[in-house]
Amino acid sequence: MNTQRIVIPRERLRAAAEVWQRASRTIVFTNGVFDLLHPGHLQLLEDSAAQGDVLLVAINSDDSVKRLKGEGRPVYPAAERAEILLALRWVDAVTVFEEDTPLETIRAVRPHVLVKGAEYGAGAIVGEDDVIAWGGRVWRYPMRSGLSTTRIVDKMRGSERP
Repeated sequence: MNTQRIVIPRERLRAAAEVWQRASRTIVFTNGVFDLLHPGHLQLLEDSAAQGDVLLVAINSDDSVKRLKGEGRPVYPAAERAEILLALRWVDAVTVFEEDTPLETIRAVRPHVLVKGAEYGAGAIVGEDDVIAWGGRVWRYPMRSGLSTTRIVDKMRGSERP
């Protein structure tokens, strides 16, 4: 793990990944909104970091979150979400992507390991085919049931769904 944790701007992402790869470091990539961290997120990040040498977390931009989750989200802007993630010892770097999916970010990084929750079935993980094609692997993380940022936000608003 790096002792210096950083936010990598999109335009510098490929160069950073090349430095890690030249140093024979295994790059692990995961992504998400990471709006309100809960124990499931923490376990995901810790277990993801154990899959390699560098854990890069890609987070949706604020506009992307609004498109995916609706008005009122994100709770925290991307800069603050990145700061929170970088405070975790498992996270080496964070990048922000503008699109609704991280496909272009995955292609820029070319990670050795792509991590996503096990609720995504075969062929349902964005970037899965690409990662496998260049010799990487996909790890479906066994998610903890009952933990959901959307559920937390709904509960805070008094509109918890059954």
